[in-house]
Amino acid sequence: MNTLQNLVQRHKAGEQNGIYAVCSAHPLVIEAALKQALSDDSLLLIEATSNQVDQFGGYTGMTPVDFRNFVLEMAELLQFPTEKLILGGDHLGPNRWQGLNADEAMRNADDLIAAYVAAGFKKIHLDCSMSCLDDPVPLSDEIVAERAARLAKIAESTAISNFGASDLSYVIGTEVPVPGGAAEALNELEVTSPEAAIETIECHKAAFDAAGVADCWSRVIGLVVQPGVEFDHTGVIDYCPEKAVSLSRVVNNYPHLVFEAHSTDYQTDKAYQALVEGHFAILKVGPALTFAMREALFNLCDIEEEIVAKAHCSNLREMIEQQMCNAPDYWNKYYHGDEHQQRFARCYSFSDRIRYYWPNEQIHHAQETLFANLSRTGIPLPLLSQYLPEQFQAVRAGLIESEPKALVLDKIHQVLRSYAKACKQIKG
Repeated sequence: MNTLQNLVQRHKAGEQNGIYAVCSAHPLVIEAALKQALSDDSLLLIEATSNQVDQFGGYTGMTPVDFRNFVLEMAELLQFPTEKLILGGDHLGPNRWQGLNADEAMRNADDLIAAYVAAGFKKIHLDCSMSCLDDPVPLSDEIVAERAARLAKIAESTAISNFGASDLSYVIGTEVPVPGGAAEALNELEVTSPEAAIETIECHKAAFDAAGVADCWSRVIGLVVQPGVEFDHTGVIDYCPEKAVSLSRVVNNYPHLVFEAHSTDYQTDKAYQALVEGHFAILKVGPALTFAMREALFNLCDIEEEIVAKAHCSNLREMIEQQMCNAPDYWNKYYHGDEHQQRFARCYSFSDRIRYYWPNEQIHHAQETLFANLSRTGIPLPLLSQYLPEQFQAVRAGLIESEPKALVLDKIHQVLRSYAKACKQIKG
């Protein structure tokens, strides 16, 4: 039994435990996550998504091997025990190639799965729910399951070929709306019906049998459903446990399954606890982490502008706006309205499309300049209190240093601590 199977079995036995999945490739987020888990002496699940990392590099420029090496090098630097680190792949399937015909898209998906597994990723989310160019819309459960089983077969054979055996864990199903936050304003969401959840499970089980990979069905540990949580650009749909009672009971009939909840960003501490209690034992978080990081960086820009001569300021915010306008493909399909509304969304939307732009060299240079400026001048406590009041309290209590990077990491830790507490991954 692998680490994730063991965690799920403990949950199934009545322990109110879970695990959160950090879905980000930003170095500061990864560092914060490693430090949080190190402090908690807990497992850490870090996931790369199919648009961030693929065999061609994704938007981060990293292949699965690159991402693995990047995380492991940081873990070694921080002396984080690698046996407590789990790498996962999120929405692995034809997602990146929906503009191609299904045959070509699935061939790319085959290679994507093989690359992730060969690189040592152990948690694999099989998501073939999206229609390709010549597909019907929407796809039937049977087609989705058949394609997922095809990818599972490749994953199993790749693991055996590279490592002599397979100890992969799988997650099936997908959430609605699309990954990464809704593109339109939402008022409420329809919770996945128990019947739909059961249909997804049974279709996948039959497809695994037909594909000759029935042996790995017991390692399918998670089903992605919609528990009624989501966020759009300026609002959050809060979890209502009473609406998900019937859905929560579904996994009681499957001894190796819990639910995986996506788009749980920006929920309350109480909601996270209720989600875990309702068997949504795998909680995904992504945009909220880079949103918190962006908040801290923008607040540091405010401090910088107060104490550094304008000619020497980093102009980080202006550089981000410039680069986003120069290369709008990552946001212009999502941010609507007039020029003012689009500018607001580029800066402050909960969906945080800025996260696609942090690898940009000019933005990275501006961030480094911001850190260098404030490290040189020091941060006056009154300004720290004004712009980062919670970090001010942590500095005053001697918990963190009053230096730029530490302040940003602590802002990210605020998000992570909520998840760790709900998943019982935190000390105390």
